[in-house]
Amino acid sequence: MRTKSLKKNKINVVTLGCSKNVYDSEVLMGQLRANNKEVVHEQEGNVVVINTCGFIDNAKEQSINTILDFAQKKEEGLIDKVFVTGCLSERYKPDLEKEIPNVDQYFGTTELPSLLKALGADYKHELIGERLTTTPKNYAYLKIAEGCDRPCSFCAIPLMRGKHKSTPIENLVKEAQNLAKDGVKELILIAQDLTYYGLDLYKKRALADLLKELVKVEGIEWIRLHYAFPTGFPLDVLDVMKAEPKICNYLDIPLQHISDDLLKSMRRGTTHQKTTDLIYKFREIVPEMAIRTTLIVGYPGETEAHFEELKQWVKEMRFERLGCFTYSHEENTHAYNLEDDVPQEVKQERANQIMEIQSQISWELNQQKIDKVFKCVIDRKEGNFFIGRTEFDSPDVDNEVLIDATQFYLKTGDFVDIKITAAEDFDLYGIPV
Repeated sequence: MRTKSLKKNKINVVTLGCSKNVYDSEVLMGQLRANNKEVVHEQEGNVVVINTCGFIDNAKEQSINTILDFAQKKEEGLIDKVFVTGCLSERYKPDLEKEIPNVDQYFGTTELPSLLKALGADYKHELIGERLTTTPKNYAYLKIAEGCDRPCSFCAIPLMRGKHKSTPIENLVKEAQNLAKDGVKELILIAQDLTYYGLDLYKKRALADLLKELVKVEGIEWIRLHYAFPTGFPLDVLDVMKAEPKICNYLDIPLQHISDDLLKSMRRGTTHQKTTDLIYKFREIVPEMAIRTTLIVGYPGETEAHFEELKQWVKEMRFERLGCFTYSHEENTHAYNLEDDVPQEVKQERANQIMEIQSQISWELNQQKIDKVFKCVIDRKEGNFFIGRTEFDSPDVDNEVLIDATQFYLKTGDFVDIKITAAEDFDLYGIPV
């Protein structure tokens, strides 16, 4: 073992999991920078902070492997310190301390001031919404609430993130203004449940009110909505979406399943009919809206008949975007009391079938875009292509528009009108007009 180096500490923040974690890492980095600490994101550093995910089996496994990997590097003297924060640490702290003891300290999701202290920094309350963004310069996540009050049977998020807590509108507007000053043009609104926003602060669902204030922020051109909940969806949000050109005609609304039996067991507070009516209502009020949803297959008690019903419904609804998870049996959730009775290979086969159907739907919808012109934002250059997105696409999860960089020169972060010339199931090809 080498002795601890005398060089100035460089803190490397490693982020795993969802966009909420990305946001939390950025806040941590902003605080460290304000304390004059040298901080990098997923680069070399002698002090490592791992922001973990504890959502489902695959994510937990990735988090544990990452901790083990850095703990090993510490053992070998390649780095000096390892700290672990985030959802996995919140949920399994005693187990982790026992199983991986050579991590310097574990912190939960609400222990940012303590983590900063361990890193030799002070928590600065005055830094409202100031953070070091890690996404491409043109877009940033805006977390409008923390935690969740929903009782979904399969979900461990409330165990890790606590009760729903909205951020006041004036703080979010200030944060958006700071981001716009730094060149951010697209805000991606995130929360465990956007549609619950404001109930705790304003005694009413206030997402529409928030949107009306955010569209006034100069420099912001697109505002995108992620993670809405179907039960009690505030329809006034759609009126704002329709009236305000800055709000993307896009909604990410995880629906999870469609069988009444499973929706009841999942404690989703809705039915097959109500869910279907809601989607039709969306399309009636905002006909051009792209809807992204996620589904769970292999939930306890899911029969072939339930799965058939789900498949038929996916074919009927023709969602613009869709992702599918296999059910993960999570301890301390309500569903953990049920028997995890669908074999893993059946779960996987069902997920594959859903994605096969979706791939065909996506291909058909994309063919309709050929010869049409879309306003696209250019996110990055990769190989011989500039990679852009339309307002109907979120980064990392949706379609991308590829433009030949050997023929055209574009600037990342710019909005460009692109004519679509060819389309695959999840990619579009185009030329600037």
